[in-house]
Amino acid sequence: MARHILNLAASEWLDERNLTWLQSPPKIKLLKVTDARQPYPLSRDEQVRLFAAVPKHLARMALFKVNTGTRDKEVCLLRWEWEVQVPELDTSVFIIPTERVKNGEERLVVLNRAARSVIDSVRGEHADYVFALRGRPIQAVGNSAWNAARVRVGLPQVRVHDLKHTFGRRLRAAGVSFEDRQDLLGHRSGRIATHNSTAELENLIAAAEKVCGGNPHNGFAETKRSFGDRCECLK
Repeated sequence: MARHILNLAASEWLDERNLTWLQSPPKIKLLKVTDARQPYPLSRDEQVRLFAAVPKHLARMALFKVNTGTRDKEVCLLRWEWEVQVPELDTSVFIIPTERVKNGEERLVVLNRAARSVIDSVRGEHADYVFALRGRPIQAVGNSAWNAARVRVGLPQVRVHDLKHTFGRRLRAAGVSFEDRQDLLGHRSGRIATHNSTAELENLIAAAEKVCGGNPHNGFAETKRSFGDRCECLK
């Protein structure tokens, strides 16, 4: 934050004489972080336990996150108007506009069969937002219900962002290339035109599908209680 303020003072903020506050920003050397929390990717069994313990609306969002690598705000603010049909592949994708993405790049979200099942299960519940509760968009996945559930099932160390890490770890374990992992996780890569190519889209969908594995239940918490009979991944 201090570096950002100093950069603004040297580049954008002007005084009454139309001069910047600083001629140039002083250099601030960042200290090496040695106590940063390490990511905690979920195992399949841990995922089942945790997702079964949270309310239905949070379980659906968590399942979507762990199969798309989306951030919390990207999921909470996901809108139906961002869904783009891809008739050549008989599917759809979501394209989140730049102003809603942390890195400022358009975010392509492809759907494997588990993520598609979640989308199908919530379609029609709200006119604008994909994930809603009692007619209003859900503000956060990591709320008090999530926190209580993770403690109750013995996983107090698991945070919502670990769902993104879980997706990335599973892609890597499945042999998905670094470039494809970048695109699937929404990392800045300069390849924002990926969604314009059917062949590239097909490749990314196939890569995302690899985290589902061969087991139709896949170790996910696709329980009747959480998702009902509408979810394809339960069948």
